[in-house]
Amino acid sequence: MSATKELTAVNVVAYTIANEPVAGSKYPVELMMIEMVDGAYVPIGMRKPEGNGPFPLILFATGNGGGGVTMLRDHINTKGWTQEQLLEAGYAVAWMRYRAEADYVYDRVGKLIQSGRQHRQLLNRSPLEYEDVIAVAEYVKTLPYIDGDRLGYIGVSHGGEMALKIAAEYHGFKAFVASEPASHEFLRLRPDETAQIDPATGLLNVEKMLMREVSKVRPRITEEVAKARVAPIKTPFFVQGRDDDELQGIFRVSYDILHEAGKDAIWKSYDHDLHGFIYPVREADGAYKPDAVQLQAFADTKAFFDKYLKA
Repeated sequence: MSATKELTAVNVVAYTIANEPVAGSKYPVELMMIEMVDGAYVPIGMRKPEGNGPFPLILFATGNGGGGVTMLRDHINTKGWTQEQLLEAGYAVAWMRYRAEADYVYDRVGKLIQSGRQHRQLLNRSPLEYEDVIAVAEYVKTLPYIDGDRLGYIGVSHGGEMALKIAAEYHGFKAFVASEPASHEFLRLRPDETAQIDPATGLLNVEKMLMREVSKVRPRITEEVAKARVAPIKTPFFVQGRDDDELQGIFRVSYDILHEAGKDAIWKSYDHDLHGFIYPVREADGAYKPDAVQLQAFADTKAFFDKYLKA
């Protein structure tokens, strides 16, 4: 492995582990391992247009963490249509992996504090997955072909909730797309009987939670906590819903809390049967075939990013 960059001020090192072609694309990917706050490494797949830049960059996330380089390669090669369109439009893009979600830990711990002991690092707790994204953002902004002042983020499902967590603490992004944000933890939602504790693990199982209606969701959030968490947000948001999703009420309330707090936020919901519709999936014949709804969702997404990252 060859070191590509060192951030001595914050002790961050990144390594290139491979440069690979992407199926059906003229834009290859550089697989990189980036050091996190605690010295662990997470992989990203960086792709950029031809030329030296500097380019605006959009970081991509979806769902829970884990999966490592194997899952990263799968995302790049099977969910790459959205990235291809943005590359053609002059954006650099990067899929990210990050550590696995820790069940409701965000709601139980405070701010991450760094100190030292015996000339080594000391933390008050382990970093969480959204803090990995912040570390990635801080690193990629230093790359010579990236314009560090034009950084965007798009996250689906848990990746959408992460956008809210990041924006509440970090102001290094210029625009967030939170697509189908499963932000029940950020809102401190009190689930009903459709979410139960798994007796085998003691963890809350939300796989079958039904929260379609705003009228059901709004009384179940912890209003004062949600408003306090939204208050520091400065970055514009585009919150995307999915009409028939079982968590549509959570998606909408995520937007409502932003809007009511006077934040720069827009909302649009789409009628599609795929969770994660903003990332069209490569079909069995190797082709991407986004439908009319996905084309419109991408057009809306690109227009949003263009407004804040291309102005």
